[in-house]
Amino acid sequence: MNAGTILIVDDEYDILQVIKAYLQKNDYIVYEAGTGTHALELFDNLQPDLMVLDLMLPDMSGEEVCRTIRKKSNLPILMLTAKSSEDDMINGLRIGADDYITKPFSPRELLARVTSLLRRSQLQLNPKEEGHALKYGGGRLSINSELHEVKVDGETVALTPIEFKLLEVMTRHPKRAFSRYELVSLIQGNDFEGFERTIDVHIKNVRQKIGDDPKRPTFIATVFGIGYKFQVPADE
Repeated sequence: MNAGTILIVDDEYDILQVIKAYLQKNDYIVYEAGTGTHALELFDNLQPDLMVLDLMLPDMSGEEVCRTIRKKSNLPILMLTAKSSEDDMINGLRIGADDYITKPFSPRELLARVTSLLRRSQLQLNPKEEGHALKYGGGRLSINSELHEVKVDGETVALTPIEFKLLEVMTRHPKRAFSRYELVSLIQGNDFEGFERTIDVHIKNVRQKIGDDPKRPTFIATVFGIGYKFQVPADE
């Protein structure tokens, strides 16, 4: 039984083959593309479970590939790149990546990131039961943890797996202030060595999707010097 279908997009043949061999060894079905154009064609035709995406491609940037996919899909995207600055990571997350790993990398770490992203994604796609949605702000915001579904004013909002997890964690403890480090650990695990500023990007994305004004937020408030809090208890 395969563990999932992965599309690897990288124009460096040796790196691509290392990733492919390691994922196949762990029961993943792997497809490969060396250009952004080919990647988008394979995405449309194969509908993979996850994409490992290099940012530096010969025909278009990985950022452009990511933006194109985000217009029509919440496919988990793990960015793989030699760009290692914090600003590069922040930009990748801002345009829709779920996670980011830099070259040179450990195949074991890459496998762990892939497994974690797929687990969150499968919870969204294959809920065990319908469950009960909690509503906030007079019913304006609705969150169903079992279905991994968020609605605003009755309309479904498309959150990435990490965005949903972040919102869910905060709504479980309304009015509690979470530090950025706490949120990184809770949504991505204690072994994640990313930058705490990534949380700011995810919070910004969630706010935009649920229609929350950062200057006068209804739901997610900034706690200066600490982090963030969800400030509205569930409706009675």
